[in-house]
Amino acid sequence: MSVNFIAEVSSNHNQDIKRCFDFIDTAAEIGCSAVKFQLFKINQLFSQEILSNSSEHRQRSNWELPEDWIPMLFERCKEKKINFSATPFYLEAVDILFDYVSFYKIASYELLWDDLLISCARTGKPIILSTGMANLEEIIHAVKVLEEHGAKDIRLMHCVSTYPAPYSDVNLSAIKTISKTVNKKVGWSDHTVDPAVLYRAILKWGATDIEFHLDLDGIGEEFNSGHCWLPSKINDVIQNINRGYDCDGTGIKEPIEQEYNERSWRADPGDGLRPLMHLRKNFGIKTE
Repeated sequence: MSVNFIAEVSSNHNQDIKRCFDFIDTAAEIGCSAVKFQLFKINQLFSQEILSNSSEHRQRSNWELPEDWIPMLFERCKEKKINFSATPFYLEAVDILFDYVSFYKIASYELLWDDLLISCARTGKPIILSTGMANLEEIIHAVKVLEEHGAKDIRLMHCVSTYPAPYSDVNLSAIKTISKTVNKKVGWSDHTVDPAVLYRAILKWGATDIEFHLDLDGIGEEFNSGHCWLPSKINDVIQNINRGYDCDGTGIKEPIEQEYNERSWRADPGDGLRPLMHLRKNFGIKTE
């Protein structure tokens, strides 16, 4: 078993293509299986009522990823041997991304939008669906829609859609609940920036995927919100998890080669003293 770590760039690229490349390079270096961007347009993300009355939401146009960067990001990922993915936030984005993404990621906020689910499902590509804010009925419905329209490889992410998510609210046992309910692999989409949460999600609750928001240096647009990992901190988690799987072995209980010399130094069942009797009899006798 292994865990897929997915680095979410989100809006931390600062509309700088070189910085985007640096995100890809860093994600590959620290052992991620994929790096994920977001493809949205503000006027297709928020209603006009919101945009007309909220300068804060209008300013998020500064976070948009240019569509013509997609092929370049894909080629960089190929070069670095890491999967490229993106979250489509408007229907046309699904087609724009089709030739490039290894999987589609559907965000928690779009879970109710059947048209987007259907569009992604019809591509036949793997889909990862975040479930922040959702109840089980909504998750069951979303999975049903995906399956009815051709999706075969569906993974879900338990998620808490607060930024950052309080440690006490992560409810990691829901990973098991979701998995049993829809019979799918379930991971954890993190907003805590807490190594203990990631270890618990993987080792106790069997999270198959970990998505985390990555920033390179603390100057990304979203870093000050407190839900983004820096490379050095997440690298330790990834390396420790990967190293831990090397310890699993075969499951067969038998002495390893290096233990055989020590076997004779166990307590003899006759008198409880070390070593075994056959070794004592010849111990210290020099042979020519």
